[in-house]
Amino acid sequence: MTTLATQVSIADALTTVTPNGLPFRFTAYDGSATGPEDSPIHMHLASERGLSYVLTAPGDLGLVRAYVMGDLEITGIHEGNPYDLMRMMLNQVHFERPTTAEALRIVRGLGWSHLKPPPPPPQEHLPKWRRTFEGLRHSKSRDKAAIHHHYDVSNTFYEWVLGPSMTYTCAVYPTADASLEQAQFEKYDLVARKLDLKPGMRLLDVGCGWGGMVRHAAREYGVTALGVTLSAEQAEWASAAIKREGLEDRAEVRFLDYRDVPERDFDAISSIGLTEHIGVRNYPSYFGFLLDRLKPGGRLLNHSITRPDNRFRHTGAFIDRYIFPDGELIGSGRIIAEAQDAGFEVRHEENLREHYALTLAAWSDNLVAHWDEAVAEVGHPIAKIWGLYLAACRVGFERNNTQLHQFLAVKLDDEANAHFPLRPTWMS
Repeated sequence: MTTLATQVSIADALTTVTPNGLPFRFTAYDGSATGPEDSPIHMHLASERGLSYVLTAPGDLGLVRAYVMGDLEITGIHEGNPYDLMRMMLNQVHFERPTTAEALRIVRGLGWSHLKPPPPPPQEHLPKWRRTFEGLRHSKSRDKAAIHHHYDVSNTFYEWVLGPSMTYTCAVYPTADASLEQAQFEKYDLVARKLDLKPGMRLLDVGCGWGGMVRHAAREYGVTALGVTLSAEQAEWASAAIKREGLEDRAEVRFLDYRDVPERDFDAISSIGLTEHIGVRNYPSYFGFLLDRLKPGGRLLNHSITRPDNRFRHTGAFIDRYIFPDGELIGSGRIIAEAQDAGFEVRHEENLREHYALTLAAWSDNLVAHWDEAVAEVGHPIAKIWGLYLAACRVGFERNNTQLHQFLAVKLDDEANAHFPLRPTWMS
């Protein structure tokens, strides 16, 4: 490394791939620097290992690895909410792929030794090809492992981030200044109203999380509700919450794959945040299963993160390795088409993209408020990952990189009767 600064400095290499410059200050262990000196946000590459991470996993994965391991230091933001940095990175930083000659010059100047990948952080999930040992993609065993990676972090940690509702899906804000708890209540109530729940009905909630919809439906609408989740910790927490609220006679949460639910003839099914996990190729069987579990005239409310178009592309490496292994997103048009092809009649659809940005901002605020406890509970690397993830997702929804769609569908009876009013009733 003795000739690094004279051949190619790290800042010079960065300038080559970001010709429009950086909106924040960047410094490196070799003494080089770029970006405005007066920027309140400062990124420092502190070690040769960090450089190796960046060079051997270009894009967000290498940067995240260096950040998680402490080789990339960021000041001027709170680690629990690096929103200002994420907004700069996504809105103002434009990376350009170097030419072959430029890439060769950079690597030669920085040192060929940096092309040996360091071990990834222990918090990183296996690459997709390695996950085949856990089962084929979206097999029951592999889905169980993927859900465990994300949702079985710590119920205590989730309580701090999500708040009292323990709801890890997009809220619906009746007003911009509504609290997170008010907005989550409104989301569950909107779902209940769209499903036209009434006392005595039977509801199935697939991918039920910590049982928020199950408890809301039983408590507020007198429904008999069954929820299923692939997270053992979620099921345990939800069952205890049901008991605390005295809802055991009307509400149940099982640690179970939705595909193994034996009951039929439900009046309504809610799927809030499950579609992202099941795989686009599995949509026909997914919607076919849900249709089969409904009685004629029964309704389905599907609530899921989507892309702004219907072109399939793989999830980014950071999300796939650290957040949602095997997660897949597609546009609402593809999802609705698959539901229709399975036999559903779609009656209503809406995009709640702005609501998810507000939800993520609230979760970030909660993480910051409980930062010291969160670090003690799950460790500094995981807490940093969550701060990064929530802030980056917020920017994604603000930029329309991702959306959140709800659609309401019905299973027609033998005479094509939808048992549906002439005008929607949930908006009144």
